[in-house]
Amino acid sequence: MTSGLWQNWMLPGIWTTLQLTLYSAALATVVAFAVGTARTHRSKPVRFLAGFYTEVFRGTSALVLMFWLFFVLPQLVGWALVPMWAAVLALGLSYGAYGAEVVRGALNAVAPAQREAGVALSFTPWQRLRLILLPQAVPEMIPPLNNLLIELLKGTALVSLLGIGDVSFAAYLVRLATQDSAQVYGITLVVYFVIAFVLTRGMKALERRTRAGLGKAPVPAGAGGGAA
Repeated sequence: MTSGLWQNWMLPGIWTTLQLTLYSAALATVVAFAVGTARTHRSKPVRFLAGFYTEVFRGTSALVLMFWLFFVLPQLVGWALVPMWAAVLALGLSYGAYGAEVVRGALNAVAPAQREAGVALSFTPWQRLRLILLPQAVPEMIPPLNNLLIELLKGTALVSLLGIGDVSFAAYLVRLATQDSAQVYGITLVVYFVIAFVLTRGMKALERRTRAGLGKAPVPAGAGGGAA
């Protein structure tokens, strides 16, 4: 692979993939915590709406949703999303639905006695969530959320079908120019692996820090979520 093709196509493609992963993960995190927390709410209508959202977005294709946002939405509302933001919305909303189940499960796993202690101290629901539930639940969320983050990274390859110049699209262009499929796609696999490895190391460091804040021992190596 010539240096010109690497600099002009592959490096910008890596940067685009990193941006897509960062923006989509940020949106998915907000959605996961909002919907996951709502699924534990004492109000039945709130739980129903949160559950309905989760089932809809877990049961639909992120790729089809991406196409719907990019091609169909302009016909309905009269304005169009740029491909990057259509992709971010589709990925963030879809993976956020999966993350919501992680958040719900971790919150429900907190010992009932902890909740009762918050009630006994006259904490409001928000105070119980912020001061008691989340500090104990977040360390348990991180390994499965790490797996979702790696899946999200790999899911960004879907955006190449919208013509977005991510790593996969750049690899396709370079392959057309060089006709060297083995080298191009071999390098592409390595790029995804390196990004996934760095993300995983970062999430494991975050897990160690949150567990240490609760006085818990670190999870043994290999026991947490890894790059899939």
